[in-house]
Amino acid sequence: MSTSGIIHLVDDEEAIRKSAGFMLRTSGFSVHAYASGVEFLKTVKTTDAGCVLLDVRMPDMDGLQVQAAMLERGIDMPVIVLTGHGDVAVAVKAMKAGAVDFLEKPFQKAALLDALDRGFARIHDADAKTVDQADALLQLARLTPREREILDGLTHGYPNKTIAYDLGISSRTVEVHRASLMGKLSARSLSDVLRIAFAAGMGRGKTR
Repeated sequence: MSTSGIIHLVDDEEAIRKSAGFMLRTSGFSVHAYASGVEFLKTVKTTDAGCVLLDVRMPDMDGLQVQAAMLERGIDMPVIVLTGHGDVAVAVKAMKAGAVDFLEKPFQKAALLDALDRGFARIHDADAKTVDQADALLQLARLTPREREILDGLTHGYPNKTIAYDLGISSRTVEVHRASLMGKLSARSLSDVLRIAFAAGMGRGKTR
């Protein structure tokens, strides 16, 4: 697991900047904190590369807008999206745009460090995306056709009720298949599922 490296922490909540910053520094990271996405983007071109912890709900520019601005400017730093408002659609947009992970506040230290580990691996390993795709395709091969249909719905940001309606099954059946596919993918969260699916090339169609 990574125990050093530069973290760019972008969050408008001072309490989060202080608590997360302290936790990360005591874990061996160098932390640069920013109170807004605008502030971060003003300095990102001249700052050292690292992983970006990016809050979704911020004034002026939200996290997804900052992420889009980074892509437009060719700033290829791994992004981990943070939110206090769990939202499947937001998770899908963030992961489709290349986010390493999607963590809900209050996040667990172990989950954050694991996401950072994958983020720094992406920086250091030029072939990481190719390796991830091959592994993701192998994992998806374990799923049944119905589980693949459920997963496809998730990659488009659809809630269980919408997936159930589209497939002509009950919401409860969707929940059962969703739990099964998460088990087969060894996924602990929605972000784990999305990361594997997008690495394999799923979810490229239009969302509603």
